[in-house]
Amino acid sequence: LFKSSILHTLQYTLMTIPFAMLLGLALAMLLNRAIPGKSVFRTIFYMPNVLSMVAVSMAWLYLYDTNTGILNRILKGVGLAGVPWISDPSMAMFSVAIMSIWASAGYNMVVFLSGLQAIPEHLYEAASIDGANAWTKFLKITLPMLSPTTFFLFVMACISSFQVFGQVLILTNGGPLNSTTTIAHQIYRNGFEFYEMGYASAQAVVLLVIILLITLVNMRFGKGEENDLA
Repeated sequence: LFKSSILHTLQYTLMTIPFAMLLGLALAMLLNRAIPGKSVFRTIFYMPNVLSMVAVSMAWLYLYDTNTGILNRILKGVGLAGVPWISDPSMAMFSVAIMSIWASAGYNMVVFLSGLQAIPEHLYEAASIDGANAWTKFLKITLPMLSPTTFFLFVMACISSFQVFGQVLILTNGGPLNSTTTIAHQIYRNGFEFYEMGYASAQAVVLLVIILLITLVNMRFGKGEENDLA
């Protein structure tokens, strides 16, 4: 079961990190423009990050309810069948990932926004003079200049994903059929439900080693990227 929890945690990580970062970057680029009320939109999109994960998970628990949830009501309203969001083993982890992407996109947006505002404007002006279009500017200027920001967000997202617990506990409690149990969830269950503190501590050490290895690999990769940029 602990081996399965490692695989589930890795599955959750691969599901959430790319989409949460892409969504955060898209929102940051949209709100970096001179649009009316952009401060209000920034606050709205960032709000999930400052809310309690327990409260957010409880709200999504009602959204995912098979019979009375808003999502299934919308689907049934347009003539589609309801979806067993958190009661089907093949859907449960996907549903947890959707909620996590929504909750973390605002934080990614704020960090990407700070990175975008630090890019010198004269680079874009020079590219415009050379005839570069918006897509070329994005590929040749924006993405390379955002490399340190992207690296920071990626490392933090990896660490956070391997520690995922609150949303799993509230939405599924590791079910159905242990399809969403994660490393942190197994540590909690063994330590505070089964009172196997020694076993839970051993699992915590495994989690520590995994996070340490991921961080070291990312740091090594990040140094290589910095050298390439230099």
